[in-house]
Amino acid sequence: MNVPIQVSLLRDRLWQAVLEGDEFSAAAVVHGALAEGVDEETVLLDVIARIQEKVGVEWAANRISVAQEHAATAINERVVAALAHRQDGGPRRPGHRGRVTVGCVDGEWHAFPARLVAEILRLRGWQVDYLGAQTPTPHLVAHLHHTNPRAVLLSGSIPTHLPTAHAAITACQAVGVPVLAGGRAFGPQGRYAFALGANRWAADARGAAAALEADLPHPDPAAARQIVDDLPHLADQEYTLVVQSRGTLVKQTLHDLEDRFPALREYSDEQRERTAEDIAHIVDFLATALYVDDAEVFTGFLLWTAEILEARRVPALSLVSAMDALSDRLRDFPRTRKLLREGATALLERAHSPAHGPGPDLHV
Repeated sequence: MNVPIQVSLLRDRLWQAVLEGDEFSAAAVVHGALAEGVDEETVLLDVIARIQEKVGVEWAANRISVAQEHAATAINERVVAALAHRQDGGPRRPGHRGRVTVGCVDGEWHAFPARLVAEILRLRGWQVDYLGAQTPTPHLVAHLHHTNPRAVLLSGSIPTHLPTAHAAITACQAVGVPVLAGGRAFGPQGRYAFALGANRWAADARGAAAALEADLPHPDPAAARQIVDDLPHLADQEYTLVVQSRGTLVKQTLHDLEDRFPALREYSDEQRERTAEDIAHIVDFLATALYVDDAEVFTGFLLWTAEILEARRVPALSLVSAMDALSDRLRDFPRTRKLLREGATALLERAHSPAHGPGPDLHV
């Protein structure tokens, strides 16, 4: 069997099934693949996971609706569950390697990557306690006391959850359990995972399995540390003050934008509500960039948001006006204003690049 060609065909078939919202056809695709000799790990990671990535790409490009995106994700989740509990898959290997806990950072609803990791680890012989989405840190720690796992695998997809992830990492280590972090929230090559003190980072499920097999160093519970020990720049209090003033900043920025972006005055109530949500996301990512002291968290979000807005024919350069309005409100925050300048510069450079010219509908 030519596996690369087979996998490509499987992706096409599964994509068509999830796009049509056909759960039964989707399940038939993956069960048929197993019957033809494709191994379960390949089906999970090289077929289902790749289709889930495509779901996100197609939503961002406005080629599928939010409802279709939710339906596709739900189908993929149910297909994974069906694979895990199928009756004809033969006996499952016991967790002879040891026990681990897999869960998401508190507030993180994107549980699909963590679920895939849990299934791959089970296939590789681990006993897995899968805790699902947004596990509150106190409950996570209580679970560790009860089960004494070899490690915690902590998943995060959205960078704004990094401060919460930091608290979870230090809390797990304080009870002697090492933390393996994974997910896009932790940045390129896991830079934020290491900045927050995680014991290891993995790019994907196979990497997580390899890290566990190589063993993780167990932290000393007596070596407790404070947040500022990992992130000394937080001593300037800018992160704390921006977070505390979040609601006021959103309201003030929305008001200021009426002068800077006159088209806003003609927005419907629903459009204004969506704009307020966008501003809130901007403030959240700004605060996160302050937390980790890395402009890329903020500029990356702005450039991604620009793509989302333009796909929906909303002028992306309106984001620059939001940067200016926020900067005026945060005059006494030098690190914050520097991030806002870098964000505005990144947006302007994008607008003037050959691939992203402003076009006829981008008038601020």
